[in-house]
Amino acid sequence: MLRSEFHLKFGSDNPIVLPVIHVLDHDQAYRNIVIAKLGGCPGVFLINHDFEKEKLLPIIKSIRAEFPDYWIGINFLAVTGEFAFPILGALQTEGIRVDGYWADDACIDERRPVHEQIDAARINDVRQNSGWKGLYIGGTAFKKQREVSPSDYAYSAQLAAQHMDIVVTSGVATGQAADVEKIKTFRENCGHTSLAIASGITPENAAEYKNNVDLFMVATGINIEGDFYNIDANKLKKLMFAIKH
Repeated sequence: MLRSEFHLKFGSDNPIVLPVIHVLDHDQAYRNIVIAKLGGCPGVFLINHDFEKEKLLPIIKSIRAEFPDYWIGINFLAVTGEFAFPILGALQTEGIRVDGYWADDACIDERRPVHEQIDAARINDVRQNSGWKGLYIGGTAFKKQREVSPSDYAYSAQLAAQHMDIVVTSGVATGQAADVEKIKTFRENCGHTSLAIASGITPENAAEYKNNVDLFMVATGINIEGDFYNIDANKLKKLMFAIKH
């Protein structure tokens, strides 16, 4: 997706903040979505960090019923688009809209030439065949995946931009800020494709990234101290201020 299209879709030229909610149950997800909405976030991601993806499905359905018009993305932990897209397509046929899918691993292989991105191409085929209409956010040089040398970041970004709507990268671990030079390299090599960060963004460091990034996917940086599951409304307010000023 072109950066211009992305920002038009979400109605802001600033980086968009989509909090990542580590789901426990319906009520906890609901409470955090309310905080995100009141804090000015146009959407959220729901992730099944503590249980298998099948247990997330009824929560997706019940949350969509509560928030029929809100932007809701999903991450099935450690599940590539190859296996996620058919599930999302089936939900769509039931009338359950999922607006985005974030995969930790988009299966980009910087060790191979452009025409040999076999896994990434297969994922695209599965997506097309699934009929699912949402945005695909694909992890590239991403935490907890195969390590990518910094010398390959540029090529990784170039490849990724051809296989997904939004390229997302990260720091080395959950809660760890991405190297600023890594983000600059990705920005330069993603062309006009939207770029996201999914780790380590805080109210204190957001300004370092905001000129190069279109989307902040944030959890620990805005969560209650020592709490993996719940948003701190004050931290979110500070992040939103930092992005706008």
